[in-house]
Amino acid sequence: MKSYQNLILLQNLYRQKALGFEYSDPFSVNETTSQELVNTLEQLVKNISTCHLCDLSKSRSQSMSGYGNTDAELMIIDFTVSTTDDSQNTYYSGRSGETLKNMIENVLDLKIDDVYFTHAIKCKTLNSNTPSISEFNSCKSYLYSQIEFIKPKVIVTLGDDSYYKVTNESNNFEDVRGHVIDFKKYKLIPIYHPQFLLRNPELKKITLNDLKTIKSCL
Repeated sequence: MKSYQNLILLQNLYRQKALGFEYSDPFSVNETTSQELVNTLEQLVKNISTCHLCDLSKSRSQSMSGYGNTDAELMIIDFTVSTTDDSQNTYYSGRSGETLKNMIENVLDLKIDDVYFTHAIKCKTLNSNTPSISEFNSCKSYLYSQIEFIKPKVIVTLGDDSYYKVTNESNNFEDVRGHVIDFKKYKLIPIYHPQFLLRNPELKKITLNDLKTIKSCL
C-alpha cells in the first residue's frame, strides 16, 4: 500500500513539474548557515549589525552584538535587549545595569571591561513583547558562535529565560540556579536577573552566594 501511495505522489509531482512548478529542499530562513563562514569575532559582529533574519530588523534602533573583553574568562548572557539598553546603546543601563555592575566589581572583583556581556536576542523586541521562538532562532547561531570565539571559563545566564533558551533545557529554574552546570565545553551558572532582584531584594543574599560560586570557578 505504501509503495502504491508513493507512486501516486510521484506521478502528481511529475504532472506539476510538467506545468512549470519547480522544487527545492525545504529550509528555514531563521536557521541560516551563513555564520559558518565567519572566521573572526569582528566578522560576526558585522553580520549581526546587518542581520535581517527576522522582523526585529525592521523596528530596531541597532543590533547590540556584545561588549567587553574578547578574551574574557567570564561571559554574561542576558535574554533580551531592554528599552533602556536600546535607547542609550549601552549594556549596563538603568538600575538593573547598575546592580549587575556592582555584582561584577564589588563581589567578583572584576571590572566590566574584564568580562564579555551579550544578549541571547540581539535586538530590542517590538513594544517590549516577549520574543518569539523564531526571533530567538534567528540569533541562536550568532550567540553560539560568540561563545566559541570568546571561549570563556564560565558562562553566567541572567534569569530563567536566558537559561532556558541558551541551554535548551526545561528544568525548574530554582533547581539549577547557582549550580555549576556542564554546557558544551564550558561551566554555566544560572543566577537571578538583576531586575528580578530589584523587585525581590530579599533574594540578594542568595545571589551573593551564587556570585561566590562564580568567583571560585574563575
